[in-house]
Parts: sequence; structure tokens; C-alpha cells
Amino acid sequence: MTSYKNIMEKIEANNVDMVNDPPHYNGGSIECIDAIQAALTPVEFRGYCKGNNLKYTWRENYKGKNQDLRKAAWYLDKLLGSIDNDKS
Repeated sequence: MTSYKNIMEKIEANNVDMVNDPPHYNGGSIECIDAIQAALTPVEFRGYCKGNNLKYTWRENYKGKNQDLRKAAWYLDKLLGSIDNDKS
């Protein structure tokens, strides 16, 4: 398991991709997004992704700027991937 100190050292050293691989969401053997997806139906997971996309788009001007827009795009990509997986 990743310790808080190790996470903070990586963040401070700028060796962390806070959009695609934030360390605070993968401290164990499974990433948080994978656990969420496993717990929800496909329709619920699409709603979750849409909501997070909207949240990060909405707040970008006030909080995270470009990082929030990258997070919004990340959730949109997850949404599209979920839809593509449901078609197969």
C-alpha cells in the first residue's frame, strides 16, 4: 500500500499525473474508478461519468483550470468507452 508520505513526495517532485493516475485513488490493488464501475449498472456508471464531466467543466474557471478540463475529458473518455463496451 502506498503511504501518504510517498504520495506527497511524488506530487511534490511533479512525477505524478494527477489526471490519469492520481495516487490518492489507487492505494490498493484496484483503482477507485474500477470499484465504482463494478458496483454500478452500466446506465448508472454512464450517469456517474456524465456528472463528473459536468462538475469538472463547471468549476474549471474557479478552481483547477486546465487540470479540471483534462479531468472532464478523462470522464468523457470513460463514458465513451463504457458505451462502446456495451455495444460489443
